[in-house]
Amino acid sequence: MMMKNVPGKFLAGACGFVLCGCSSMMTHTGGEEGYYPGTRASFDLLKSSETGWGVKPLVALDMPFTAVLDTLLLPWDAFRDDNSVRSRVRQSERDALATNSVIPPAP
Repeated sequence: MMMKNVPGKFLAGACGFVLCGCSSMMTHTGGEEGYYPGTRASFDLLKSSETGWGVKPLVALDMPFTAVLDTLLLPWDAFRDDNSVRSRVRQSERDALATNSVIPPAP
């Protein structure tokens, strides 16, 4: 009789484990820099007026797990070099602006 509940409990636990720290994983793989990027992203979603009412409870539930995962990833954040496409494009734009500011415009 107790074996009937085991797959359901396992499935619920596995889903909960997979969904924990969702914001942290997205920001770390997306090239977000700094400390606690997932927690900052979750907080920004919660305070944004553009975030839908259906998403805010999920973000609020995920936020403690994201903070724990961000804490575990602090050494990674401290020593990583951001080489994402986003950061390379941002650096290229800065370089182009610096070059354009040195070269005078054509008459």
